[in-house]
Amino acid sequence: MKWHKQILSMIQERQDKKVALAVDTSSNEAPVILINNIVKLFETVKPDTILVQADFKIRSIAPVKSNTIKYHTHGKSSYTLVLEWAKEEKIDTLFYITDVTGFLPEDIEKVDFEMFWLVSGTFKPRIPFGKAIKVA
Repeated sequence: MKWHKQILSMIQERQDKKVALAVDTSSNEAPVILINNIVKLFETVKPDTILVQADFKIRSIAPVKSNTIKYHTHGKSSYTLVLEWAKEEKIDTLFYITDVTGFLPEDIEKVDFEMFWLVSGTFKPRIPFGKAIKVA
């Protein structure tokens, strides 16, 4: 549960920042309860967090709410649209719950905002930029 405290602290430190939480909804293989608990943490600690649900396209953008996640089981995921959205919206910090197996164009080598990949599962994949935090 070390990651719980780490994420809690990170959210608290960003109370005056524009924060978004993206959830990769391309599969329901990740522990749904774990994802709901992370979303609930953001909902409780920083209720003005923007929740983005996306797979190969952005499915919804709304205020953070833990009971609104809808999964699609096609397994296709792309991070491009969410990263472009975050840039356009001038997001200060983006947290992305994913297994980091989605598509990312090679021309994106960095982003202009803080990026944290919240990765569940038994391995910690290589990430293109930002920081990976293991959450399982």
